[in-house]
Amino acid sequence: MKTELIHSLTNTFEAHAQRTKSGVEFWLARDVQHLLGYSKWDNFLNVVTKAKTACEVSGHAVADHFADVGKMVDLGSGSQREIDDIMLTRYACYLIAQNGDPKKQEIAFAQTYFAVQTRRAELIEQRLLDAERVSARVKLTATEKELSDVIFEQTGGNQDFGIIRSKGDQALFGKSTQAMKAQWNVPDSRPLADFAPTIVLKAKDFAAEITIFNSRQHALDSERAISREHVNNNEAVRKTLLGRGIRPEGLPAAEDVKKVERRLMSEDKKHAKKPDALDI
Repeated sequence: MKTELIHSLTNTFEAHAQRTKSGVEFWLARDVQHLLGYSKWDNFLNVVTKAKTACEVSGHAVADHFADVGKMVDLGSGSQREIDDIMLTRYACYLIAQNGDPKKQEIAFAQTYFAVQTRRAELIEQRLLDAERVSARVKLTATEKELSDVIFEQTGGNQDFGIIRSKGDQALFGKSTQAMKAQWNVPDSRPLADFAPTIVLKAKDFAAEITIFNSRQHALDSERAISREHVNNNEAVRKTLLGRGIRPEGLPAAEDVKKVERRLMSEDKKHAKKPDALDI
């Protein structure tokens, strides 16, 4: 397919995209029918039916992606009449393309086009999740540094920080730090948190923040008192997680956060050099 035609079809598809009042992107089936090279509505409806079946089989609600609507059209006499139409999400368009006649040049293009657009959304979502995890790890590091400072200020030394943090892990996971390292295959030289999923990073951070607050509020001045406070806070956070069906020690290890951070930095540099490029 020639580059000029690819650009033309891309621009045509995007030009027909509309948005609901709430900002949801959609296409009208009557427009997509012609964009995909179908001259007869009934023939196109057969493809739509197959796409709806594929949507249902994939576990998505058909009504969320295919919404029946009416559309007013002009008649030769100057009057108007209403005809049936369907509001389609980008995912619905993708399914229609996948179930269309591959011999049609427009279908061949649309199959790749909507697959790429779907992949683009997946890449964006994964990047956001990676960035959130890196941010949570940075935040936990800062919070633990502050807790270490509080221990030093109020007990006269921060050599007890490692002991207090380990007791917190025991309370949060129901297992020791070393036991969790063994379970997640964390190297001895690396912190457990570098391999913890985002929810665990945020749980540890929340418990540590409460410990900092209460240690200052109640002027706790011994390792024993701060340890008790930290254990209680981690137990409370664990109870909350369990109540929501989340068992911290049952979660799988996440990718090494250092690798995730390096990947994000590498992608940033790559996109800075080629801002229009998309890695697929």
